[in-house]
Amino acid sequence: MAKLTFVGGIHPYDGKDLSKDKPIRDVLPKGDLVYPLSQHIGAPATAIVKKGDRVLVGQKIAEATGFVSAPIYATVSGTVKAVEPRRVVTGDNVMSIVVENDGAYEEIEWPEVAPYESLTREDKIGLIKEAGIVGMGGAGFPTFIKLSPKEPEKIEYVIVNCAECEPYLTSDYRKMMEEPEKLISGLKIALSLFDNARGVLAVEDNKPDCIELLKKLTKDEPKITVKALKTKYPQGSERHLIYAVTKRAINSTMLPADAGCVVNNVDTVISIHNAVMEGKPLMYRIVTVTGDAIASPCNFRVRIGTNYHELVEEAGGFKQDPVKIVSGGPMMGFGIFDLDVPTTKTSSALLCLTKDDVSSAEPTACINCGKCVEVCPGRVVPSKLADYAEHYDEEAFVKHNGMECCECGCCSYVCPAKRPLTQVIKSMRKMQLAKKKK
Repeated sequence: MAKLTFVGGIHPYDGKDLSKDKPIRDVLPKGDLVYPLSQHIGAPATAIVKKGDRVLVGQKIAEATGFVSAPIYATVSGTVKAVEPRRVVTGDNVMSIVVENDGAYEEIEWPEVAPYESLTREDKIGLIKEAGIVGMGGAGFPTFIKLSPKEPEKIEYVIVNCAECEPYLTSDYRKMMEEPEKLISGLKIALSLFDNARGVLAVEDNKPDCIELLKKLTKDEPKITVKALKTKYPQGSERHLIYAVTKRAINSTMLPADAGCVVNNVDTVISIHNAVMEGKPLMYRIVTVTGDAIASPCNFRVRIGTNYHELVEEAGGFKQDPVKIVSGGPMMGFGIFDLDVPTTKTSSALLCLTKDDVSSAEPTACINCGKCVEVCPGRVVPSKLADYAEHYDEEAFVKHNGMECCECGCCSYVCPAKRPLTQVIKSMRKMQLAKKKK
């Protein structure tokens, strides 16, 4: 039987052996907690606390502003020290709420959870919205919007992205192995929002133990199937995951709902369970701290707002000074220059490496080998698009489908000339997207 996959893609060293067998460990923050008001796509949240206020675990400290936005909750008890700009992983200064942790972790009095059977569709979506859940695979799109398409009756698949194709990352794998019941519960809640949908847990076949476990737990669930995907990067990309599972293709102008699909990440789906079944807002996420510079790579359950320095300390510190530190994975993450930044809802990993292969590479002229075309999952010609971008030929860039690039990095990875193809194309795409917004 052919394995579910897509055309193109690569097989980089996955680095998952460093942390995949390490159970999730809880981390209690030691210093101040910093909550950037922009942790999601859309309008930043608005602070509803001020300097000097005491807050408790689970207390809302920032309200959603506008339709595309999400509230933020305190993850420790303590005193608000400031509402001021603070640096985040991207290097930007973002307005943030700073809370001095009192170490007591005193919680609010949690509201009573209504019986699931009594909840309407609107009730469930309202709970997900109020919980501040966003896409935790990295995009940060408010989840309640994704679960509220214009024509819900046309949704035929609710897909859980269990692929975790990005090298080094193992947080989703640990979640699936340690909290599979919550994952399935969250999927069933999402399915209850769509009368005609079936649920799919899409897992790469390099996780056979996970596939076996999920199949065992869903054997009596007629509306849920577990599908094994061919292990290949970027199998977890939304577009390519949809194609692998359903053979339906979408492009950059379409949404998954246009193909009758809704796709959510593992941590996001478990957060849906926490919101609807337990009445808990989004306060934690799993972060993989790994790389050959880390003494003891691990997966941590992190209270949002915790400083990255503290996570490195929890992982035993550096066994060798890192040359490159990446927020996220090596393919789609981005380099950071300062660990004095907070974790957010979209923090998936901290990768610390003793070599920087990108900086040490010396780009040369394109040799027209066509390797970038072979691996491109977007079926475009990266070498030509990079030429157009470098010469600021916007018309040719758009004409030759530059906006179909998903910025996965496959072309840069295989290029024998070491050209920074993805980086150049990404810059031009940003310019085009900015123009559309105007």
